[in-house]
Amino acid sequence: MLRTLDLQAVSLLVLAPIIGSFLGVVVRRYPAGETIGWSRSRCEGCGTVLASRDLVPLISWAAMLGRCRYCRQRLGWFYPAIEIAALLVALIAVAIDDASRAWLDCVLGWWLLTLAWIDLRQWVLPDVLTLPLIVVGLAAAAVFDPDNLLDRALGAAVGYPTLRGLAWVYRSLRQREGLGGGDAKLLSAIGGWLGLAALPEVILAAALGGLAVAGVLRLAGARLRASSALPFGPFLALPAWVVWMCGSVSLQ
Repeated sequence: MLRTLDLQAVSLLVLAPIIGSFLGVVVRRYPAGETIGWSRSRCEGCGTVLASRDLVPLISWAAMLGRCRYCRQRLGWFYPAIEIAALLVALIAVAIDDASRAWLDCVLGWWLLTLAWIDLRQWVLPDVLTLPLIVVGLAAAAVFDPDNLLDRALGAAVGYPTLRGLAWVYRSLRQREGLGGGDAKLLSAIGGWLGLAALPEVILAAALGGLAVAGVLRLAGARLRASSALPFGPFLALPAWVVWMCGSVSLQ
């Protein structure tokens, strides 16, 4: 049994950078309307179609010192960064949970990572990613935690109108948009995974995180005005996964 669990954990860690590479493709291509599964990867500098040896997560980038094999243009840190982030999610999951449940931890962590990164780059949380996350969360509850399925369903049902209500209050007070519909759908998905009681905790942590980042930016010299804004998705995603993992710790 121990060997089986170890094999599952190792498999998850080996797979994590590969998943991260795929997530990078989604983050870059989907908001731009490009196909994800069928078009070959190309160098953004010279347009050369990349061979399999150029696409090994982390290893290819490190072997070529972060440059294209063909034109020697710098490739940037985007892909290694998201591959490392995906691996970090897996490492935390394996360290905290048993190997079988760690897969579920990673599904949520990788999904939230993708949404947060898209929001940071494009200021959008696509329905094609937020809405299925609600369904998957409720399905996971039905299979792995049926006793709390009602609480998860209530979390999903309450999450959307809660954030839409906060957005209405903000718009009424400030006369401008502050929270989008994508943020509300993401909170609904979070409720479907964490349950109703976790929503206030996630919202509070997200708000405090946003204020902390704004404070750091101000100290760093950024000029923040009343009209300045930050994408809210990452501030919802991170505490949601932390709360989920803390729940895993409490079950140990």
